[in-house]
Amino acid sequence: MLTLTENASTIVKTLVDQNLSTEDAGLRFSQEGVDSGGLTVTTAEEALPGDAVVEQDGAKVYLDETAAVALGDQVLDAAVDETGGVQFSLLPSSSPTV
Repeated sequence: MLTLTENASTIVKTLVDQNLSTEDAGLRFSQEGVDSGGLTVTTAEEALPGDAVVEQDGAKVYLDETAAVALGDQVLDAAVDETGGVQFSLLPSSSPTV
């Protein structure tokens, strides 16, 4: 399952707090279109039926079925660039293999 870095958790909480005020609000990752390989990131009041829910350090991320498969065991990182834009990146999971 997707995990978040400390930076990603902080940025997710900040983005959600700036846009929504409900307790269940989070960021939602979903597939852009049926034939698209890209994912869309939006704020969401709550998870939709079928969404996988990732909660870490107070940040909530909702993944539709496609996003949950695509992001699998990766680590979500985030940073704010010099223009104030948020840049998300995915890192491979560093879990040890047994």
